[in-house]
Amino acid sequence: MSRNIAGWVTHRWATWVVLVLSFISVGILTFVGFNLTSIEKNDVESFLPGDAEATRVISEQADFASTTNIPMIIAYTRDAGVTPADLSAVSADASALADVDKVGDVVGPIPSEDGQAVQLIVPLDVGEDDFTKLPDYVDAVKKAVTADTDGLAVHFAGPAALGADQAEAFGGIDGILLLSAVAVVIVMLLLTYRSPILWFIPLLVAVLSVGASQGVVYLLAKGFGLTVNAQSAGILSVLVLGAGTDYALLLIARYREELRNYEDRHDAMSHALHRAGPAILASGATVVIGLLCLLFAQMNSTSGLGPVAAAGIAVALVLMLVMLPAMLLTYPVILAFVAWLVTWLPATVLPVAPLKRLNAAFWRGTKDSRWVFWPFVPHHGDPEPHDTGIWSRVGTAISKRPRVVWIATAVILGGMSLGIFQLNATGLSNADSFTTEQPSVAAEKVVAQHFPAGAGSPVIVISAANAAADVRTALAGTTGIDGSSVTEPVIKGDRAYMTGILADAPDSRAAFDTIDRVREAVRDVPSSAALVGGDTAVNHDVQDASAADNLLIIPIILVVVLLILGILLRSIMAPVVLLATVVLSFGAALGISALVFRHVLGFPGADSSFPLFTFVFLVALGIDYNIFLMTRVREETLRIGTRRGALVALAATGGVITSAGLVLAGTFAALATLPIVFLAELGFAVAFGVLLDTIIVRSVLVTALNLDIGRLMWWPSALWKTDGPGHLADASHPAVPVDAPGAPEHRA
Repeated sequence: MSRNIAGWVTHRWATWVVLVLSFISVGILTFVGFNLTSIEKNDVESFLPGDAEATRVISEQADFASTTNIPMIIAYTRDAGVTPADLSAVSADASALADVDKVGDVVGPIPSEDGQAVQLIVPLDVGEDDFTKLPDYVDAVKKAVTADTDGLAVHFAGPAALGADQAEAFGGIDGILLLSAVAVVIVMLLLTYRSPILWFIPLLVAVLSVGASQGVVYLLAKGFGLTVNAQSAGILSVLVLGAGTDYALLLIARYREELRNYEDRHDAMSHALHRAGPAILASGATVVIGLLCLLFAQMNSTSGLGPVAAAGIAVALVLMLVMLPAMLLTYPVILAFVAWLVTWLPATVLPVAPLKRLNAAFWRGTKDSRWVFWPFVPHHGDPEPHDTGIWSRVGTAISKRPRVVWIATAVILGGMSLGIFQLNATGLSNADSFTTEQPSVAAEKVVAQHFPAGAGSPVIVISAANAAADVRTALAGTTGIDGSSVTEPVIKGDRAYMTGILADAPDSRAAFDTIDRVREAVRDVPSSAALVGGDTAVNHDVQDASAADNLLIIPIILVVVLLILGILLRSIMAPVVLLATVVLSFGAALGISALVFRHVLGFPGADSSFPLFTFVFLVALGIDYNIFLMTRVREETLRIGTRRGALVALAATGGVITSAGLVLAGTFAALATLPIVFLAELGFAVAFGVLLDTIIVRSVLVTALNLDIGRLMWWPSALWKTDGPGHLADASHPAVPVDAPGAPEHRA
């Protein structure tokens, strides 16, 4: 950030203007953001790739049946066999369900071949915009069922019941998840600052960033058609809270440092913004651009997450560089003034010495805001504590044998990466999608014991009308399809519609293979123009698209991050080295996560989009810490050379970057509070990866590489040729001779 901008933001009177305008803007955006859930799209089509075959079936299906019709299966079971009285009771339920809101034509009772069960198929037409109300519609159906006495058990399964369980699980995203993340941030800020006052300022701005980002996303969705769903909205809150707090920590750390160099707090903040602002901007820009790379994804849900999360990061970045400085400069003054007013009258009426001193202390607090750091207040002229910190000692230890350190660290991280071969990221079945057993999943198992497994999720085939008979024959003759279940074609215009029931569970690998066989069989029919869809085909296309996105987007993000680092550091060597360390960190995090998922948590696999999401968050966010470290290394290199500068940078930034990593890891770990396996796995992997990156990769591996490579790190810039004190020094980065008075000998 330039000196002019930094000076304007932190000017005595401009600070108050910035504060007022910030609160007004954030208030308006937060009010608008309350409507975000109203424009969420949680229907199947909003998640699918736009050109996927199953998506095209959904579009054409509207001519034959409602695309918002979700079937629910009610299974009645009696181990001793269903009685005539049971059948009468089930029939009564079917009649009663016809009067329930959103219920279509009920199919059944359908008795099982073993005589121990009977089922009803209840279609729920939820409408275009009512998917979020699915739990209410399912509850209404459950209340209408009365034939559950005298030993006749009732089970609610099918896509509608499963969707209701999923909706209730995601329902905690906006409330429980955010509260959990906030609690983690509070604890980490208290541990970081050890101040009863300071923690509130970054937390307040971070929470306001969440509200403002929701408002911006809402406006983008309304104005530009941005796709938002419950998953992206939940990740938005966690990401903005964690990343925003990270940026606050980085700025406050530099502000505290500058308070030792400047007596006036406005001057200290101006220099803090000038020094730390560019690194924070570069970090945020890297995250934003990395997230926008998700726009290349085939999956609508993935491509939608990119701009949603990027908008949130941009909002957090602006508020942390504009609103936070104003808060740090004015909030303590306001508090002190209020405290002075409260104690003024008592100190006047009862002029006892302690009360008068307290009132006077509050008045002095209105003159300076540095007391907000109490009890560890930085005073002008205080020595830098870097030489006694843990990271200074770590740097000294690494400097003895840096090559051995970075080779050994790289080998260990490489060994951890081998765990990737234990990762089964081919998708999760319905039963495996939750961390706890859901009623719909348990009911699905009961239904599968007595009825064809795919009865509630039929395969849908739409073909040319003149080839309908041959297509029906091909469908019925496909292995994995119950031939007797294939319906007669329904013809409208030049298209025909038919369905068939899968012999295997609709979310199984065997069912996916059946979909492939069906597609091949119906396409072999001359001039069929056939399309195969249905719930199983949807899941199959989602897994294929996610796998393709992994192969496409990961290389794009790597190239983008490499270019940004090159521009920022004005080097080729440093970006390549840094990117290699981040990729190695990602591999190690994914490898350890895979081992934990399989052998500790007992998860059978991972969603096919899990590697991509983990990569995006770890690389885009993990590179933040390297940027902040390396920009400080470059700053110190202009004064004292690369090797000495690397140790100074580590000592100066080690504590705050570690704290930032702990905050970000804690916020992502809050995802584990939801009973969704995908989010639990994502939260663990990102949290572990961030901790690995901040504690090991950034502090040990990158520092050792800086020490070993030395000035070659800046190749081919001029800094590579003129590394060391006195070279390339300018007014902003004066050279500091090692033997000069006050020179940082302790930093070597």
